[in-house]
Amino acid sequence: MTAVNERPAVAANIVPMPAKAPGWQRGYSRRLVVVDLVGILLAVGLAHWVRFGGISSSVATYRFIDYTTVSLIIATAWMAALSINNSRSTRIVGSGVEEYRRVLMATLGVFGGVAIISMLFKLEIARGYLMLALPAGLLFLGLFRWLARQVIAKVREKHGRCITRVLVVGSPSAVRDLASSLAREPRSEYQVVGACIPGPIPRKKIDVPGVGEIPSFGDESNVVGAVTATGSHAVAVTATERLNGRGIRDLSWELEKLDIDLLVAPGVVDVAGPRLQMRPVCGLPLIHVEKPQYHGAKRFQKRLFDVMFSSAVLVCGLPVLLAVALAVKLTSRGPVFYRQERIGLDGKAFEMIKFRTMVDGADKMVDKLAALNESEGGVLFKIREDPRVTRVGKILRKYSIDELPQFINVLKRDMSVVGPRPPLAKEVRTYDDYARRRLLVKPGITGLWQVSGRSDLSWEDSVRLDLFYVENWSMVSDFLIAIKTVRAMLGHSGAY
Repeated sequence: MTAVNERPAVAANIVPMPAKAPGWQRGYSRRLVVVDLVGILLAVGLAHWVRFGGISSSVATYRFIDYTTVSLIIATAWMAALSINNSRSTRIVGSGVEEYRRVLMATLGVFGGVAIISMLFKLEIARGYLMLALPAGLLFLGLFRWLARQVIAKVREKHGRCITRVLVVGSPSAVRDLASSLAREPRSEYQVVGACIPGPIPRKKIDVPGVGEIPSFGDESNVVGAVTATGSHAVAVTATERLNGRGIRDLSWELEKLDIDLLVAPGVVDVAGPRLQMRPVCGLPLIHVEKPQYHGAKRFQKRLFDVMFSSAVLVCGLPVLLAVALAVKLTSRGPVFYRQERIGLDGKAFEMIKFRTMVDGADKMVDKLAALNESEGGVLFKIREDPRVTRVGKILRKYSIDELPQFINVLKRDMSVVGPRPPLAKEVRTYDDYARRRLLVKPGITGLWQVSGRSDLSWEDSVRLDLFYVENWSMVSDFLIAIKTVRAMLGHSGAY
């Protein structure tokens, strides 16, 4: 992917610097205090103004309750709860959903406490005030933190700053896998700047495709020296036979003196956090990997989400659907809709519906255009400037409007709103056992492949993202992917 090459991964041109924790994390956490305070004051201020019409003589009273004081108390308790829940911890800010989860738990704790106190002391705090302040606070806190993340991400992508430099300890293959995984996301916090390779054969460097050369600094006995030479902020220990549990413990003691973080990569590939459970057994920290869940309450929740979301889109988007149908019919010969056989859950075929964006009979031209196929891997068929696409079709594809009729497929139970890309039958015939696991869940209108590059992805990356979704799907991930899809559609990256 092109994003990998844009990453400022200067592994081969390292400038030694003092080994200390990255200062940007501490500065970022301090700025979040101001961000949170502004969000909370806006929330309680808005609720106060809407419910009571502003502050009269600096004090607003309702049923003998001074709501100016109440607002100040809630704001103070809210800020304290965010601190108590470590929502600004340098371990979680800037990436992942854990930061938002802690903000949510802190907020619910504050308003739950207000409700209990109100009930015990019969304060009769206006419910309308609380019902406004709660969602407004979650909205402002989430929005402002998201904006703060975007600023950090832009700085990382454009200037290579706000980065945590990582020294990797492990076998060459483990170093390559970790460096490649981190480099796929140009906005990732971590950047591999060096390696220590256990073993009798010394190496000067490790070539990582798409990243470059990563210098090696001897074996596991030279970790401290390598940290100083590379200016690393953290050490990641990957799968290695020569560094046992006691060796990792001793290493953690040495790094503790230097204020360097120790990360242990368990070697479990493409398994998300909720499926990993730490279980101490006889003094040993064992990681239990939960089985993927595709049934029961989670399946019911997913179906409910599909029905509600699809119905809302089809009803609210009816004028757009009618306008697009008219545009397709008037500008080119052929039917309005394009129907194509795709393979769904458990390998069962279904007819997928889209607005027609190509000339009628485009499927019969594939063999003539085979030499122009730009897809890596040879399984998919993609041409950036496809001559079969109509003028209206280019606009529909640019903003993914042609896929709106697929919500009908969702209501028919053929597809889901979020899921793996629906494959063709000829593609499925080329699947190995690894790729066939994509068929364990319903295909989706959108998915990780949609918000991670779409047609710009290689076949291998597309399969990897689909399998990650299959192995780790949840309602939270579906909701986040749906939100990110809107951004991907507006940015129309990878759409052709």
